[in-house]
Amino acid sequence: MASSILGYSWPSSPGQYFIGSFNLRIEESDPGGIVPLLDVPTTSSHHNHNIPVPPPLPAVPSRTNYYKKLTECTCVPKETRDTWDKLFKEGYGADVNVITEDIAVIWAHSNVLSIASPVLKSMLQRSKVKNGIKYIKIPGLPYASVYAFIRFLYSSCFDWTSKCSYEEDEMKKRVLHMLVLSHSFSIPSLKRVCVHILEQGWLTTENIVDVLQLAKNCDAPRLCFICIRMIVKNFKHISKTDGWKVMKHVNPALEQELLELVVEADSRRRERLNKIEDRKLYLQLYEAMEALLHICQDGCRTIGPSDKVLKGSQVACIFPACKGIETLVRHFSTCKTRVPGGCVQCKRMWQLLELHSRMCNDPQFCKVPLCRHFKEKLEQQTKKDEARWKLLVSKVMAVKIAQGPFSTRSRLS
Repeated sequence: MASSILGYSWPSSPGQYFIGSFNLRIEESDPGGIVPLLDVPTTSSHHNHNIPVPPPLPAVPSRTNYYKKLTECTCVPKETRDTWDKLFKEGYGADVNVITEDIAVIWAHSNVLSIASPVLKSMLQRSKVKNGIKYIKIPGLPYASVYAFIRFLYSSCFDWTSKCSYEEDEMKKRVLHMLVLSHSFSIPSLKRVCVHILEQGWLTTENIVDVLQLAKNCDAPRLCFICIRMIVKNFKHISKTDGWKVMKHVNPALEQELLELVVEADSRRRERLNKIEDRKLYLQLYEAMEALLHICQDGCRTIGPSDKVLKGSQVACIFPACKGIETLVRHFSTCKTRVPGGCVQCKRMWQLLELHSRMCNDPQFCKVPLCRHFKEKLEQQTKKDEARWKLLVSKVMAVKIAQGPFSTRSRLS
């Protein structure tokens, strides 16, 4: 395990002292050869019987029920909303004609429009009056979208089924229209509703680039953030869509910005994965140190110090790396290729012994073989090797500190 991290300076005296320190019982064989150094056995059942059953996950809100819940959150009584809806639909006392792109007319009240939007107020003040009726025009959008927009100014809610029954795709189109109108006529409450609806699963890999550009033009930072996060996460697929290809020609600056964010996110992801892998490695080394100390001091199953009476293999060991260390010790005691560059398994054993000696605070009384020998050899190493070993020891010690009272030896003491 550690051979991939550090080189090794071999001791002058090979392992006769090491072999004489152990009492071995050959009661089991490994037909598959030498198992990996840190082979982690399956967790036994007695570790799990006190673990409580986790609570159920929270329910995901349904897209179809979102608007109903949004309506229920308002403090305005339903009767009041119905009154405003009736006032709008019946047009009682209306004094404004809103003309749409397709020359359709929507009746409205100038007082309501002026209070709801400062832009509409300014338009009404400059509008022409004919027979007591003011005329304003909202171009560029179909009648259905303008109708839903004016109705929102009365009751702060959408009527998706007014005039006709709209399918889901038509609803998506109208939400984007509402977002444009909310920005054009300065209505923050409508913009918040539109952004919230778009968050509820309306965004897809096919329309995300178009929605991002619209969000930037409509000054919707939260929607921009959501779109950018989705593009970065699904960049491989989104970069092949028609929306991305059009954006490359129309807005190359935005393309460059997104590419930089993708590269930055990929770098962070790789760095995070590397840190996770490094932590796993240091944790395995720490567990190997614990298992080595456990075998040399207490003995385990069929291996232990020569002055201990072994108990055999009836009870499973709670040290995760014990099985791997035990197999490694057995191999080391019988291997005839214990020379530099010869046996990989023996090289691992030498490195684990040296790592222990560097972490040991009491080499005079330590029962781990060759602990004091490695302490004496430290002065012969180069500064470069010494720096690398110190870095490794600091990383493993950091894992030990992080384990704290949850380490295996702490639970046994």
